[in-house]
Parts: sequence; structure tokens; C-alpha cells
Amino acid sequence: MGSHTWVASGRTTPVYPGGTVVSTVTTVPSASPVGLGKALLRLTAVLVLLAVLAWPVRTGLHHAIAGTVANSPLSGLAGFIAEDGMYVILAVAALTAVWAFLRDRAALLRLVCGGVGVVLAYLASELVKVIVREGRPCAAGDVDTVLTCPTGGDWSWPSNHSVIAAAIATACILALPRARRLVGLVGELAAVEAFSRVAAGVHYAHDVLSGLALGLVVTTATVLALVPRLTPVVARRMPGWGVKASGVPINRTH
Repeated sequence: MGSHTWVASGRTTPVYPGGTVVSTVTTVPSASPVGLGKALLRLTAVLVLLAVLAWPVRTGLHHAIAGTVANSPLSGLAGFIAEDGMYVILAVAALTAVWAFLRDRAALLRLVCGGVGVVLAYLASELVKVIVREGRPCAAGDVDTVLTCPTGGDWSWPSNHSVIAAAIATACILALPRARRLVGLVGELAAVEAFSRVAAGVHYAHDVLSGLALGLVVTTATVLALVPRLTPVVARRMPGWGVKASGVPINRTH
């Protein structure tokens, strides 16, 4: 019998044909877009719960966080992240897209579907803003803030920056679910961007928690809905596209 090398988990397992060890079986982590998607949906529920808990104490949190940051050496950094931190997340997404295009077209397809989710999440956020019309916490002018308070119907709930940051991060995570460093990086960047909006004084805590939840759930649902439908279509119409299913053997020797 021949020897076989499969990549599917982090363990090495001996194979015993005829009672003799002749090869090892190496596997990769079992993370998958579907499994990770379910985990992200559970995280969404946690964020929604935290947003509900933060709502009754929103004013106190605003005074404590925004007022402290505005009068501290961190004010400049908080303002920079709140205004321009999104460009870092976009840069990570762009690098992810380039890598996926060159190395893994299945990941690129998931990332494109995630991009659709980002657009849908933003549109949903804008619709909710128009319906709810919550005023900005900085509008009261009772506490110093890092950023100038937006005016002219620029409503507070949910935070668009948080929605978009979470949506982009989710698209990257679902595109490359096994890339643990990427998962950690984009998740942290989205959380920092969201918190900076509170620290800069232009959002309540429940605004950003709700925004993170909205970006997560819409993008995850979009990817999980579109990828199974588009994968066979792309594979059939573009044979050279190289769409492959995750978890298949990547190396086999005889």
C-alpha cells in the first residue's frame, strides 16, 4: 500500500497498513466559514446584550469616557483613530483581497460576498438612523469632546463607523477563517475603531456596540447565503477560476 499525506487538522496520526507504521497523516485546523459564521452570530448576540445594558447608563458612560479622554494626553490619538482609523482596516482588507486573488480564489469569492454584506450593512445602518433619529451625545455640550460634534441630521444610533469596521472585519475573517493572525488583527482593529468613537465623544457606548452587532450579522448572513449559491456558478462558468472547497486534501503521495 502507498503512503498518503493529507492536510486537515493540527495533529499527526500514524497509519498502520498490515500493522506497520508507513506514513503520517497531517491535518489542518477544522475552522470553516460556516463554523466561524455561527461563532460570529453568537458574538452578535453578546454585543446586542451589552448594548441593551449600556443604554440606561449611556449619559454617565459618555461623561466618564469622553470627558476623561478629552482632557488627557490620549486625546490626539483618540481623535486620529476616530477620524482615520478606518483606512487601516481598509488597507488590511485590500491586502487580504490581493493575497486571495493570487493564492486562493475560493477565499476571494467569500471576500467579494463579504463586500456585498458591507454595502448592505451600511444601507441598513443609514435606514435605522433615519427612523430612530437619536441625537448625538456631544450635542448637549455638557462635556469636553475630542471631535467637533456633527450637526445637520447626522444621527447617532447606530454608529456607521462601527458598522463598517465590523462588516469589513467580518468579510476578511470569513474569507480566511484559518488565518488566526488576520482574524485577531481585524477584530481588534474594528473594536478599537468603535471605542475611539466613544472616546472622541461623538457616540454613546450603545451606539458602537449596536453598530458592531449590525455589521457582524448582516455580513455573516450575506456570506453564508451567497457563497453556496455562487460557488458552483463560478466554477462552471469560469473553469480557470480555481474555486476549491476548504478541507480537501492538498497533497497526496503514493
